[in-house]
Parts: sequence; C-alpha cells; structure tokens
Amino acid sequence: MKLRVREAILVEGRYDKNTLAQVVDALIIPADGFSIFRNKEKIRYLRRIAEERGLIILTDSDGAGFLIRSHLKGQLPEQKLKQAYVPEISGKEPRKRAPGKEGLLGVEGMRKDVLIAALRSCGATFEDSQPQTVGKDPITKADLMRLGLAGGEGSAALRLQLQQKLDLPSKMTANALLQALNLLYSKAELENAIAGIKEKKGVK
Repeated sequence: MKLRVREAILVEGRYDKNTLAQVVDALIIPADGFSIFRNKEKIRYLRRIAEERGLIILTDSDGAGFLIRSHLKGQLPEQKLKQAYVPEISGKEPRKRAPGKEGLLGVEGMRKDVLIAALRSCGATFEDSQPQTVGKDPITKADLMRLGLAGGEGSAALRLQLQQKLDLPSKMTANALLQALNLLYSKAELENAIAGIKEKKGVK
C-alpha cells in the first residue's frame, strides 16, 4: 500500500514522478528540468500549492538538482518548503544508455525504502491512506466530464479557458487539473467558474 503524503512533492522530471508515484499517494509535480527557471506560470502555481498544502522539493543529488532546488528556494515561501534529499549513489537508470554527467542515480533510480526515508527525514506529513474528504465534496472525473472538461468535443479548449481563468498552468493534463482543483477549489467554485466562462461565450 502506498503511503499518503499531505504535502505536494516537486521532482525534476516525469521519470522521477513515475517512480515516486509507485511509492506515495501525493500530488507530484515535475519541474521539467531547467525550463522551470523561465516558467513563471508554473512558479505561480507552485506558490499557491505551497501556501495551501506545503511543498517538498525532491531533486537529484547532482549539480543540476541543486541548481533547481536553489532557484525554487528564492521563488517560493521558504516557511512552506521542506527539502528532501536522496543520497549520492553511483550508477545509472536502466532506461539510460550511459550514466549522467556526475555518474549518480537520480530520484527515478532510488529504491522505495530510500525515497520513503528521504521524505521522513525532511518532515513529510504522512496521513491515513483514506482520502481526507470530510466536510468537502470531492471533484471527480465524472464532474469534469459533466462540465465538459474531459472526454468530449471542445473539452481541451474549455480546460484551457478554465486554467487561464483560475491562473493554473496551461499545459496540465486532465488528471493533473483534477488534482489541482481538489487542492485549491470546491466543487461549487469550479461550477461557478465554468458557468462564468459559458456565460461570457453566450453558451447555456
């Protein structure tokens, strides 16, 4: 059973996210490498997530990982950040033909117990495995479909309009959007936002 972590977790890339998602149940956000340096949209999103839920930064133990970590420390509310570190272990991930520049395993190459230890060491908040939905009606995939945000003609365009209205990153998938909405908004707030978009377009 995966451990549920309250804080969102930022990793460097999608392979790191895939590995970590097998270990913990949490909102895991890839920085997409050095592109985070110029992605003001994502920085704004991370700032909101940090304020709402807290944010753990879990980058690789090489120089690139520390550059990303250092940059984010200057962009995000420090009191809402936790720093998780993986050990310096020589090797390469199976998908790679050759080791990285410094010859170290990244987050994607770490064992489950090493990742959990890194999260525990930084003070991650481990919660009960059951979703915490008391007092809040969760937004579901069925809601996204009902509101025209997924699975239908024009759903991608409507998602983009919603993301612009709510100041969320424009390149989110439907699943990532669902996670963000559940962290930041109620179902009523989502429905009102969609109604506002459709009213502006003259759609009932």
